[in-house]
Amino acid sequence: MKSCGSMLGLWGQRLPAAWVLLLLPFLPLLLLAAPGPHRASYKPVIVVHGLFDSSYSFRHLLEYINETHPGTVVTVLDLFDGRESLRPLWEQVQGFREAVVPIMAKAPQGVHLICYSQGGLVCRALLSVMDDHNVDSFISLSSPQMGQYGDTDYLKWLFPTSMRSNLYRICYSPWGQEFSICNYWHDPHHDDLYLNASSFLALINGERDHPNATVWRKNFLRVGHLVLIGGPDDGVITPWQSSFFGFYDANETVLEMEEQLVYLRDSFGLKTLLARGAIVRCPMAGISHTAWHSNRTLYETCIEPWLS
Repeated sequence: MKSCGSMLGLWGQRLPAAWVLLLLPFLPLLLLAAPGPHRASYKPVIVVHGLFDSSYSFRHLLEYINETHPGTVVTVLDLFDGRESLRPLWEQVQGFREAVVPIMAKAPQGVHLICYSQGGLVCRALLSVMDDHNVDSFISLSSPQMGQYGDTDYLKWLFPTSMRSNLYRICYSPWGQEFSICNYWHDPHHDDLYLNASSFLALINGERDHPNATVWRKNFLRVGHLVLIGGPDDGVITPWQSSFFGFYDANETVLEMEEQLVYLRDSFGLKTLLARGAIVRCPMAGISHTAWHSNRTLYETCIEPWLS
């Protein structure tokens, strides 16, 4: 295809000079009509909410993404909202899986996941059970990836007569495992009970043998980047280092990710991901648990760089 310049030159050879002068005022319009450089499109973003949340909670995050990455298709999955988020996590994983499959199918270049709080565990399970997921960046936003062991307002509302020291009696029972929060309750003083009773976290962590462990690890390692976000002023995730795969030992001393057995054994792929430079840790102080998805500084520092 000839450029606008060459076309004008051709016309200049065929038309009298006077006609060329008459056409000059229209030159800017001709240049605007010429094809410009191709504008790269951004990968779709899928957002998964946390406990007692809904899609409305992420209105600020959507605003930030639209400002910095205009045209990005962002889907905040409106499933298991409010009290429905207490449903067993495997049930939620199945529901969210059915929702993300068609989104991924329409995005052969890949997608990004932003998963908040409990939603981060749902997303990690999705990456484990989906053989053909195409997740580029999995952004885990203040999520208890190694479990939860703390007295929070959520727990006091759900189990008003229990403290963290005796909640294992409920959570590590078949009845307790019907509540999402018990699926990742991790009592460091009753590790044997946790390993035997946990129907969710112990499985996706590869802490308990199961026939799908090898396949799940292979699936998880398909992810491009694992971006871990959290901070010491969260006030809900306990210990807050759980957002970075750290957790208590039996003395309630926090051991960092590299000291955890699931890392040392590479049970589900953490060690492999770190070795290939695919794990990004972004700690940030001064942010409470309910403010992670609305803090602009946090977005610009820890999330925006990974939305390609």
